[in-house]
Amino acid sequence: MGALEGRTAIVTGASSGIGLTTARALAAEGARVALGARRLERVEQAAAELPGEGHLAEPLDVTDDESARAFVARAVEELGRIDILVNNAGLALGRTEIAEGSDEDDRIVVEVNVLGLLRMTRLVLPHMEDWRGHIVNLGSWAGRESYAGGGMYVGTKTAVRVLTEVLRKELVGRIRVTTVDPGMVGDTEFSDIRFRGDEEKKAAVYRGVRYLTPDDVTDCILWAVTRPAHMVVDEIVVKPLQQASQDRIVRDEQE
Repeated sequence: MGALEGRTAIVTGASSGIGLTTARALAAEGARVALGARRLERVEQAAAELPGEGHLAEPLDVTDDESARAFVARAVEELGRIDILVNNAGLALGRTEIAEGSDEDDRIVVEVNVLGLLRMTRLVLPHMEDWRGHIVNLGSWAGRESYAGGGMYVGTKTAVRVLTEVLRKELVGRIRVTTVDPGMVGDTEFSDIRFRGDEEKKAAVYRGVRYLTPDDVTDCILWAVTRPAHMVVDEIVVKPLQQASQDRIVRDEQE
């Protein structure tokens, strides 16, 4: 039996990257998983390929209250009690100085990274049992150290870290709450979205760095959610060996 046999989980942003690898890992440990993302075809395919049975794929836009409510209602209908919520949906748009930023981009980033996370948490909490429920919020090293050009992404990930601390105090003795803050993670669509498909800018971020992969971050999430019920992992910070901070990255020499 897997470590999560008989458990249920919701993963947001599950169509690619960390969300997809996390859904796979949870299912491999025996959990029944509800995968949510805006790209329905992708999550349907992912759910069909998960190990085990009873998985669910539904459209989910965390910025839309109606969409989020419908998703949670469907997940509860199919899975019953929700044991694990992985708030993974998130994004960055652009990398410019604040003076050159876009109001519209900032609005989208706040709505996805902060308000979407809060919305999903509020909707799922009534369906979690004390001493069994676990909320995992995907933060970022950017929420611990600001950097020029980080703009609203840095602001929202700082908000995620602080709001997770508040939630942990409010749910103490009842529900476990964990934040996972990765540094540089490659092999995802994060930079494709941030730089709107500019391959040169994307390549420059990862050049000469043996960055983390989605599987590396998923390992951290899986470790946290498989601890004994009396134990909570508050925070996990994980970075590539070559990254000490946003402005201290040792890059391999390029030929």
